[in-house]
Amino acid sequence: MAERDQVHQGQCRCGQVRFQVRGAPIITMACHCTGCQRMTASAFSLSSLYSSASFEVTQGEPVIGGLHGSTRHFFCPHCMSWLFTRPEGLDEFVNVRATMLDDAKGFTPFIETYTSEALPWAKTPAVHSFEKFPPMERYAQLVEDFVRNSS
Repeated sequence: MAERDQVHQGQCRCGQVRFQVRGAPIITMACHCTGCQRMTASAFSLSSLYSSASFEVTQGEPVIGGLHGSTRHFFCPHCMSWLFTRPEGLDEFVNVRATMLDDAKGFTPFIETYTSEALPWAKTPAVHSFEKFPPMERYAQLVEDFVRNSS
């Protein structure tokens, strides 16, 4: 997995919006909810959670898309690639779409969420699976497990 001081570059499909993250993610995830299925036009979305301080848009101006609600999903205004999400009430974090990173192969999902809405054939190698989101009190232990398993 990523070194703590390594910089990972990412971009949208057309390259007009570029960003970077520094270090290893806090945790990696796959979400099977129907919203993610529709926004990705795929079976699930893949993401890597970072602190906001570790994330920077380096080129372009992403726009809000998706549902335009309190959880803000950011897209390239030209190609409409879904780049990252700022979760509602958690401004200190940014959820980067792992497949938008230039070196996405190393960002295997550690947890998967919304398996209750998963397509029956959609499988991931995630270590932990949840029918919805994990309870908030579980996240600290999940992050510890992720760090231990990715070292």
